[in-house]
Amino acid sequence: MQLADFLTENNALLFFLLFARISGVIAFFPFFSHMSVPVSVKTALAFYLTILFFPVTSLAPVSYSTGNIIFYLLAEITLGFTAGMLLQFVFAALGLAGSQIAMIMGFSMASVMDPTTGTNTPIIGQILTLLAVLVLLAFNGHHLMLLFLAKSIDHLQLGGFMLHEGMWEYINHAVRHMFMMGLIIAFPFIALSLLADVIFGMLMKTMPQFNLLVVGFPIKIFLSFMVMIAVLGTMMLLFKKDFLQAFEYLKHLI
Repeated sequence: MQLADFLTENNALLFFLLFARISGVIAFFPFFSHMSVPVSVKTALAFYLTILFFPVTSLAPVSYSTGNIIFYLLAEITLGFTAGMLLQFVFAALGLAGSQIAMIMGFSMASVMDPTTGTNTPIIGQILTLLAVLVLLAFNGHHLMLLFLAKSIDHLQLGGFMLHEGMWEYINHAVRHMFMMGLIIAFPFIALSLLADVIFGMLMKTMPQFNLLVVGFPIKIFLSFMVMIAVLGTMMLLFKKDFLQAFEYLKHLI
């Protein structure tokens, strides 16, 4: 009898919308959306979190029409997509920097499958992305995402998310900042490449027998690896700073 009383229309809609919100977070947030994680594991995690948060979640009286339910469902998916997109911009900046570095080092053709996006990316960008995921786990970024989920349940009514004008302005700013950060991260390698090209040009003028393809490219690759070893820690610190800044903005969504 108690189970029958529990299975009401309001509880069923509450569970369905809560599952949609948690699924949107897991589907679009960094680390949770990793392509190497099986869909069955993501679904099981979303179902477990739904059961975990269900007792502390409430739903205001709503109309149970099909149109309203679809609208609430789209609002929950939009919340996860928008929040995940703002965080993914930080990873995209590293990917952009990795593409520029790979082109400078002559590794632009050395592409591998990126398990985060499912597309082919230069190997340098893949290395930076995987290191960023490790740094994310090191400072408990995945825990921050779960805290965001808990706070969204406390402060934002299920089905009540709506995009506002300030959010579009921040997305525009985030896209511009993504390209700027990619250039900043890759700047030491760009400067090294320009300096190396000037030196190689002077050598070819003074020593015409100097073979740039045989000698020049290996030297440039070696110097690029030395610069990467020197600035890799700074790259990850910039990533952490940008990620925490982007995560701080997420509170404006709820």
